[in-house]
Amino acid sequence: MPIAGKPVLQYILERLNTVIALDQVIIATSDERSDDPITLFAKKQGVKVYRGSLEKVALRFYEAAQELNCRYACRINGDNIFLDTEVLQHMLKAAFSRKYVFLSNVKGRTFPKGMSVEIVDMTYYAAQLPFILQNPYFTEHVMVYLYEQAEEEAHYYLKNTDLPEAAAVQMALDTKEDLHRSKWVIRQLDRPHTQVGMKEFLELLKSYEQRL
Repeated sequence: MPIAGKPVLQYILERLNTVIALDQVIIATSDERSDDPITLFAKKQGVKVYRGSLEKVALRFYEAAQELNCRYACRINGDNIFLDTEVLQHMLKAAFSRKYVFLSNVKGRTFPKGMSVEIVDMTYYAAQLPFILQNPYFTEHVMVYLYEQAEEEAHYYLKNTDLPEAAAVQMALDTKEDLHRSKWVIRQLDRPHTQVGMKEFLELLKSYEQRL
């Protein structure tokens, strides 16, 4: 869907590109014909794309990461238009320390919905994948199985303590109402969206809610 003339996916790529080069990004979509426009968009942007199973999302994630031949893979959801780049930078730095096999800011939900960052050591993920694929729920939701593993020392869970009011605020783009809200927020910006962080987005959301 377009927002201010740009597809939602382009906003995500632009935010990612403030932290990493786009040749380190791969868009993992399905091999269904309905996802052909995503592949066309990726090619126009010069971004890699991997097409796999519609239902086996965990397998698609793994296979896409293999295309990049990376030690760690970071999962960013396609509905995370307001991805917080400072959080991403912080978690990538923690991953590069190589102390952890799984890193997330999702557990306990102290960050807004729509700002999820999950990073996993691919050797570790490969070992867990056979167990993940045994359960359709885990297969669809990719990382849920990892949260249930009792390896706290090897898992890093980032908590938001600076803006506690942000906990579980809806910023993901899933519904028509989410799209309407996202369009309104983007229209209010007086500078490129890549220069705007979580605090300002939350203030804009508060203004939006007060209008209703």
